[in-house]
Amino acid sequence: MGRAFEFRKARKMKRWSAMSKAFTRIGKDIVMAVKEGGPDPDSNSKLRAVIQNGKSVNMPKDNIDRAIKRASDKSLGDFKEILFEGYAPHGIAILVETATDNNTRTVANVRSYFNKCNGNLGTSGSVEFMFDHTCNFRIPAEGIDPEELELEMIDFGAEEVFVDDDGILIYAPFESFGAIQKELESRELEILSSGFERIPQVTKQLSEEAVADVEKLLEKIEEDDDVQNVYHTMQE
Repeated sequence: MGRAFEFRKARKMKRWSAMSKAFTRIGKDIVMAVKEGGPDPDSNSKLRAVIQNGKSVNMPKDNIDRAIKRASDKSLGDFKEILFEGYAPHGIAILVETATDNNTRTVANVRSYFNKCNGNLGTSGSVEFMFDHTCNFRIPAEGIDPEELELEMIDFGAEEVFVDDDGILIYAPFESFGAIQKELESRELEILSSGFERIPQVTKQLSEEAVADVEKLLEKIEEDDDVQNVYHTMQE
């Protein structure tokens, strides 16, 4: 098993466990997908993927439909994706993905979290290079040979394929998302969920006391409604 497997295993029971937070995140993803490609999932592959993600966390259909309708309202402002980079205490690099309709508010909030927890908000490019930007797809495992699938999907960019309790996971570089989505759909394989993650190239082990310092900052960041994802180089 490779780094993607270990990363997924470590994060499986952490974060995004709160259903309301997951719904908020997916609702923003729907708005951004509709603004980018229109409200019809048949012709908008990004929206199609986000809707499936909503279903995978049991997001009610009414919530999904309302988000699509809301996004179609031309008077609604756009959410802008902003990446923040910095360091927590003890030299732990942190990436914060946000989706915001008020950049000034989000910048001020994120900066305050770093400052209050003895961290440092960095400049663009200061830590992003420490993470591999990946995409992933989950499909049902029944009737599929993972090793054979991996060999077939290599041509479309797949780098790692493995099985867990919830199905088969396919990991690939960020740029391969469209090609893999298209191939899975052409094979009529059900995509249970899909998304993007940033996997640290190297992780750092800390003492229990140091872990607590970093977790304090991570918790503050993750509680912010503008935050979509948080990644770090601390060993889980």
